Amino acid sequence: MTAAAPPRKRFVMTTTPSTAPDILSPEFAADPYPAYRIMREDFPLIHHHTTDGYIVSRYEDVARAFKDPVFTSHNYDWQIEPVHGRTILQMDGREHSVRRALVAPAFRGRELREKFLPVIERNSRELIDAFRDAPEADLVGQYATRFPINVIVDMLGLDRADHGRFHVWYTSMIDFLGNLSQDPEVAAAGLRTRDELAAYMIPIIQDRRVHPGDDLLSVLCTAEIDGTRMSDEDIKAFVSLLLAAGGETTDKAIASIFRNLLAHPEQLAAVREDRTLIPAAFAETLRFTPPVHMIFRQPREDVEVSGGTIPAGATVTCLIGAANRDESRYADPDTFNIFRADLTTASAFSAAADHLAFALGRHFCVGALLAKTEVEVGVNHLLDAFPAMAFADGEVPTEAGVFTRGPGSLRVRLAQGAQG
Repeated sequence: MTAAAPPRKRFVMTTTPSTAPDILSPEFAADPYPAYRIMREDFPLIHHHTTDGYIVSRYEDVARAFKDPVFTSHNYDWQIEPVHGRTILQMDGREHSVRRALVAPAFRGRELREKFLPVIERNSRELIDAFRDAPEADLVGQYATRFPINVIVDMLGLDRADHGRFHVWYTSMIDFLGNLSQDPEVAAAGLRTRDELAAYMIPIIQDRRVHPGDDLLSVLCTAEIDGTRMSDEDIKAFVSLLLAAGGETTDKAIASIFRNLLAHPEQLAAVREDRTLIPAAFAETLRFTPPVHMIFRQPREDVEVSGGTIPAGATVTCLIGAANRDESRYADPDTFNIFRADLTTASAFSAAADHLAFALGRHFCVGALLAKTEVEVGVNHLLDAFPAMAFADGEVPTEAGVFTRGPGSLRVRLAQGAQG
């Protein structure tokens, strides 16, 4: 049962801003949370002149943009298709439902638990083994950024020697998707990655159709529903999307969970003592410091939202990072609290989630349960390996990024525990 939402509180400022915060400004990139508060209270709908798009920041408006069919994902035609190819995110109706049904079974239930959980556990342990006896480690560079990409490569049944290559491709894709300022070098690197990944994947896909194995890529190559199968290009595009979306959520979530828990030692102690609290820590991290701060939508007709009208066909920036801290939805929203009563852990990784980090509705993240499994394994393994953990001396971990956001590094002092 979700607690009743508190009434919207007026964000008190010493002066009222004459202009809305700019999501492309250095100040916003350094710390968007004060800007989010200003937006929700004084500028719930912004026409951003530089990008000629619209920005919504209140929970009710962002949630509606994810659930109401008037908001489409046609913006992905220009946002992600150039680097990924045409993906499931761009599809509607039966085309979307069939493609989702083809890929979804691998990311839930028995398939995830029996086939891929051992892959997740092995990769986590291998990464931890590299710094198990070290006095300090960077949980971002040495673990979080590597873990989900290595898992995806292994799930697909690809050469483990190519872990490093896929990490480079992943980084380039994420930079491309977050290139709001349209830096030409970042764009060019993303397009090179598209071509390199296609040259690598298409021959493997074609061979896997003829010689299927027990891996995720073989599942994608052989899956069929009502006579529909995924083409080589469909599969390549899904693999590309999986690397970006699947990697980024888990990467930044694990780093952010530890940053948040280390900053709240009493909550870290509670999770260490009771591991059933890990899903609550993950859910609250998704609300408090979501890996993805903005997702785009495009309305098929004029839409009334808080603050005015969004015209048909306009690009809408839905600020997840702002909506997830909306004081009309959450009590004390700028406080990290894994015990909060207004966030339901049981539904936090489904389309009925209270937070908006995985979106909602028909395009709810298909890999949410994979991310949850990876996070639970990763947090458990790290806590088991290191019975004491604290920020390294002088470490003040800060977030970086605008489109996606998380700690750039997380140096921690470690005390070693049992091997395993």
